[in-house]
Amino acid sequence: MHISKVIIKNFKSYRDTFTLELKKGLNILVGNNETGKSTILEAIHLALSGLSNGRYFINDLSEYYFNYQSVQEYLLSLGTPKPLPPPEISIEVFIAGDDLPFFEGDGNSTTKNECGICFKIGLAEKYRSEYNEYVSEGNISALPIEFYEVNWTSCARESITPRKIPLKSALIDSTSSRYKNGSDVYISHILRNHLDEKDRNGLAHAHRRLQGAFVNDESVKKVNEIINGIAVDGSPEKKLKLTIDLSSKDAWESSFLTSVENIPFQHIGKGEQAIIKTKLALEHKKSKEANIILIEEPENHLSHSKLNQLIQDITEKCIEKQILISTHSSFVANKLGLENLIIIDNKIPVVLSGLPDDTEEFFEKLPGYDTLRLILCKKAILVEGDCDELLVQRAYMDQHAGRLPIQDEIDVISVGTSFVRFLQIANKIKKSVCVVTDNDGKVDAIKEKYKDYLGANAKPFIKICFDDVVDSGQLVIGTKAFNYNTLEPKFLKENGVDKINMILGVEKTEEELHRFMHGNKTACALKIFKSGEDLVFPKYILDAIAQ
Repeated sequence: MHISKVIIKNFKSYRDTFTLELKKGLNILVGNNETGKSTILEAIHLALSGLSNGRYFINDLSEYYFNYQSVQEYLLSLGTPKPLPPPEISIEVFIAGDDLPFFEGDGNSTTKNECGICFKIGLAEKYRSEYNEYVSEGNISALPIEFYEVNWTSCARESITPRKIPLKSALIDSTSSRYKNGSDVYISHILRNHLDEKDRNGLAHAHRRLQGAFVNDESVKKVNEIINGIAVDGSPEKKLKLTIDLSSKDAWESSFLTSVENIPFQHIGKGEQAIIKTKLALEHKKSKEANIILIEEPENHLSHSKLNQLIQDITEKCIEKQILISTHSSFVANKLGLENLIIIDNKIPVVLSGLPDDTEEFFEKLPGYDTLRLILCKKAILVEGDCDELLVQRAYMDQHAGRLPIQDEIDVISVGTSFVRFLQIANKIKKSVCVVTDNDGKVDAIKEKYKDYLGANAKPFIKICFDDVVDSGQLVIGTKAFNYNTLEPKFLKENGVDKINMILGVEKTEEELHRFMHGNKTACALKIFKSGEDLVFPKYILDAIAQ
């Protein structure tokens, strides 16, 4: 059993109907800040559990859960002849994998026969007349949520409660923690889902026994004798007494403290908290209940080795659990598999699927590559190494009044020799990309390597930039002929010996400069990048930075 689809409307940043299809197992949400990744996780968890930020939503209803623009349009309309109806929130979670007739029907926004639940927050009909009277009085400056109610129904139009929902969710957010009497609220809910009725009753009974032991303790008796002499409201029959709170059915939840090696949970590191909460959710023992685990940015507060360990745990369990992760980490995305990526861009989900198997495996085995920088930028310029990156950035600055490419959402990314693998990603998501590559004296080989993106196969969003002129000379370094067809010798060719000597602070011949720049690539590139001289760049570099 798993979530096959989620439809969100008017919840936080999602004003218009947003539909997200999910697959069984692992789903990875990526996107820039404010694209709504966290809102998706929150919406799913809210619809399945009734919880938001660790609290029961019904007791924490606020207009800030509604789309801001919808609320403002509604409020402005109240002073017009045609006021808008009060906005509503709708979150629909569709379920696949099991026969659930109680949840199957056409009572959903698709009007198709589907299996799932509908979570809605809207004006309660029982308050309709009172609401109309309130609106008629005017001067309304905020959404009148006191007239709202929360409704859960199945697609079969049957009223339900979170207890009836067959899917149980656990939301793991390492970026923030909420505590209730010392216990993390998320870990409390996870533990509760681990326990069956017998286990919960056993804890409640143990808690009651603690009360008996507490009130019969000699120290407590002594204190109670002292305060018993204090009459309340002047009545001798009303006495003060210390005891343990047993007023609620689940009093044990707020009394017991989770600890790790005798250290209260809230005092251990946030990274360790995230690992423990995730492992608890992954190890849910109720095999008859299908579970979805929602993980918010697992990379926060974790070292590289700890993150790798956590990813391994997630990978091993995603076959039997449905897991939805939001991340900004290329390492997380690569390690968990790029085929599982869902890119959220302008509230539109794009699935990264269909990459060649060897490319998916390449990034999984070598997860250090910055794939998400390519995916999330407005435009990418791919270069081979640090020196190329510095010189391309300087060329861009010279052409754009000193602005770095990243200031215009253009990311210059060093990808080593893995240009083609990055282009395969760019081609799938129609990302604007430019490749800056040396011809190495083999123009025909370059054309063959990039034949899928040149000539008749050219893509409007992919540009391959290289110098089609092959230079040659007599220089030999060690036992190898010097390569005159990389960026450094091309740059020397454009600017001349005198200017390069001035920039580098040396006095060398052309051949000596070739040797020096070849042996000190990064140092020379840094000096060029910081130079105040007017520079001339090869045409293929200028082509790459052209807008």
